[in-house]
Amino acid sequence: MTALPAGWRTRRPTLDDIPEILALARASDIAAVGEPDFTAEDVREALTGVNTDMSRDCWVAVDEGGAIVGWAYPHNPGGGDREFVEVYVWPERGVPAQRPLLELMLRRVAERGAEFGHSPYVVRAGAVPTEEPWIAALTDAGFTFIKQHARMTMSLEGVAPEPPQPPPGITVRPVRAGDEAEMRRFHATIEEAFRDSDHHATGYDAWREGIAAESSVSYDEWFVGEADGEWAGVLQSSDSSAEEGVGWVRNLAVLRAYRRRGVGEALLRRAFATYAAKGRTSVGLGVDLANPTRAARLYRAVGMRPMFEANVYELKI
Repeated sequence: MTALPAGWRTRRPTLDDIPEILALARASDIAAVGEPDFTAEDVREALTGVNTDMSRDCWVAVDEGGAIVGWAYPHNPGGGDREFVEVYVWPERGVPAQRPLLELMLRRVAERGAEFGHSPYVVRAGAVPTEEPWIAALTDAGFTFIKQHARMTMSLEGVAPEPPQPPPGITVRPVRAGDEAEMRRFHATIEEAFRDSDHHATGYDAWREGIAAESSVSYDEWFVGEADGEWAGVLQSSDSSAEEGVGWVRNLAVLRAYRRRGVGEALLRRAFATYAAKGRTSVGLGVDLANPTRAARLYRAVGMRPMFEANVYELKI
């Protein structure tokens, strides 16, 4: 294993480390993309999410003075055959912890793949193109580039709390969160709409378990779009950035038969208006630039712009 500098060590994180980990993650974000992209809730979810046990799956690296200089964790809430690993380090001074943390993660991920019953097991990681030491570490570990992902954002300044009228025949309403059958259909729509993309499928029970693990869920920000009275698409929001004044679109899914009829835009406009009515100052989402539905084109059309683009790398274990 790559050696850490003298006096440095790795240990398991605890929830008491969240403020220090958050400071590290934000410093890393600022160095990579110019602004912070992490919240305290994001850190908590990373440490305590479904299929993540911080006492077995996560590490922090600390320097000779005991300060946290690196953080690593996995993400596979559905227990499927694909894992995403993250390694964050303090810019410059934390770089020596990058490769040791990655090596620890890959050993643990191999174990997790076996525990989940998958062989081979696919591991992915992301890197902003300017993060050259991290890209070199991934490449040396056997990862190869597969595609790009974009984080998109838009100011909500001037967005009215009432959305514009949708196209004729299109209606948007909040999800009926207390209706089990409707929630199952909501989840099934996401899985069906993303079937022709690189989406990692998640079963309904795992999906609901992940939602239940979140500290808060605003179902009034989840919407169903209908076309001529027929169920056509859904929008799922997340509260993960609410404390930062950001509305977050976790999933926008429109069934193939109803695409290019304005359903996706109507769902987005309704979500934007709802966020604005709550005093949110901006909206964000992530998009796979290789998505065959060309979702990025829709997001640009409604006024969103890339905050940054990241490369996605893959390794098969």
